[in-house]
Amino acid sequence: MKRLSVVVPCCNEESNVRFFYEEFLKNEAFFRENDLTFELIYVDDGSKDKTLEAIKALRAEDERVSYVSFSRNFGKEAAMYAGLQKASGDYVATMDADLQDPPSLLPELYGYLQEGYDCAATRRVTRKGEPAIRSFFARCFYKMINRYSETEIVDGARDYRLMTRQMVDAVLSVKEYNRFSKGIFSWVGFKTKWVEFENVERLHGETKWSFWKLFRYALDGIFSFTAVPLSLVSGLGVFFCVLAFVMILFVVVRALIFGDPTSGWPSMVCIILLVSGVQMLCLGVLGQYLSKTYMEVKERPLYVIREEE
Repeated sequence: MKRLSVVVPCCNEESNVRFFYEEFLKNEAFFRENDLTFELIYVDDGSKDKTLEAIKALRAEDERVSYVSFSRNFGKEAAMYAGLQKASGDYVATMDADLQDPPSLLPELYGYLQEGYDCAATRRVTRKGEPAIRSFFARCFYKMINRYSETEIVDGARDYRLMTRQMVDAVLSVKEYNRFSKGIFSWVGFKTKWVEFENVERLHGETKWSFWKLFRYALDGIFSFTAVPLSLVSGLGVFFCVLAFVMILFVVVRALIFGDPTSGWPSMVCIILLVSGVQMLCLGVLGQYLSKTYMEVKERPLYVIREEE
């Protein structure tokens, strides 16, 4: 019999752990029909509520449930990676515990793998219930990264996907510290089928992704999969060097003709402030790449496990 491993990252999802389990079990008839066994791997990402206790209660009832608990919060990327490392199935799925990733889609995803696809991934076709400004910046992010990166990232792509063992092993072989899984899934290649579905509201609780966290996550994706910001910085440097040379000629010529070299100091101050701001921006971009290189060189582990079973 083939085995399906389902990785479920959790951070303060006490109220959703059992609901997800019960919803997932509605697929048991499908598993029997296709001679599939399964394991549910909850990854407790340093939750401060009783998420771990809820998972342990399920573990006591059903040995097909296992878990990994971090010593602190390391982020969803680390939780997904830990779950993929623990997964032993022939097929591996990654899903959120808040039921925004409907378990009812699993039979359809599995069917595409039987047709020869290596991965069946989901994408949202609507952003219903999401703040308008967040949707706007999300679309801008996808347009930008797909324009300037060689790695295509589908707009609305979710982390909810079902993969073959071969693809999972390829993802695990990418051991970089600064992880952006949506990009990594695309970068490793393999034949992927995209399945569209409408956005589903959370069952309980509130999202852990604030606008600022999403913004930082988007920056991680940009700096991880394209060097275009460095090219833009270089271009800005050349532009302002040429502009400075032209302005010097202008000031010299005006002084020779009109003999008034000191006028226009307010505009000069504005120009100095503008150029200084651009310089700081350029240093910031360079700093981002340097900081990520620094974190990679230190070779810290992605996570620390407090307990697992």
